[in-house]
Amino acid sequence: MANYSRIDRISEEVKRELSAVIRDLKDPRLPAMVSVVNVRVTKDLKFAKAYISIMGDEKTVKDGMEALKSAGGFIRREIGHRLNLRNTPEFTFVADDSIAYGSHINEILKEL
Repeated sequence: MANYSRIDRISEEVKRELSAVIRDLKDPRLPAMVSVVNVRVTKDLKFAKAYISIMGDEKTVKDGMEALKSAGGFIRREIGHRLNLRNTPEFTFVADDSIAYGSHINEILKEL
């Protein structure tokens, strides 16, 4: 059981640092409203799946995801410097629309 809590703690730490690194990126394709919703790190710490929410239309989301993919090496290196891990995970970025979906549901509820 301790193994799962360790991975959960590492995932939270990676999420926090990933948010900070993304805020510091200077890519013009990346909009101001980018949130790291969740990060799942594998047990061997080799891979991490980052769920990213980008507010905006489809093109904004697509451009933002492309910017993150192209900055993947830089992001991985920065995370490696900030966190003292045996392995720095290789990131896969996944677009997550849960925040946009939640605000959409909120608007529907307001209309009722």
